[in-house]
Amino acid sequence: MADRLTQLQDAVNQMGEHFCNSVGILQQCAPPSPFQNFDKLGGKSPVPPPPQEDYAAMFSKLIARTAKDIDVLIDSLPSVESSQELQLKSLQVLEIENQDAAKNLEEIVKQGEHLLQQIQEAQHDIAQVQLQCQALMGNPT
Repeated sequence: MADRLTQLQDAVNQMGEHFCNSVGILQQCAPPSPFQNFDKLGGKSPVPPPPQEDYAAMFSKLIARTAKDIDVLIDSLPSVESSQELQLKSLQVLEIENQDAAKNLEEIVKQGEHLLQQIQEAQHDIAQVQLQCQALMGNPT
């Protein structure tokens, strides 16, 4: 997962893409506006068909959602008041939590290895019994 600043930059880039795409859709779908004494032909320009989708609502939702994401990311950044000392304490707490999680993981791995050994022993016993049964059936006495 990316850090918060990278996420914030991605969100700002996404907001720019939404604005750019919305302007492109407006240019593509908007009917032309006539200007007086500008149209040399004197006729009406063909009007493009109305868009099938409500692009204004779609882009407004996308832009609003991205703006909320940006606000959340900004709020999650460390404040100016947070000193280096507080950040170091926070990192120390995270390091302790990381060490505890590593110990738990090591214990779980040991338990898994023990279970694997028990399963392999049981499979070996089953295979031995099957071989003995085949040997008895193959050699009638």
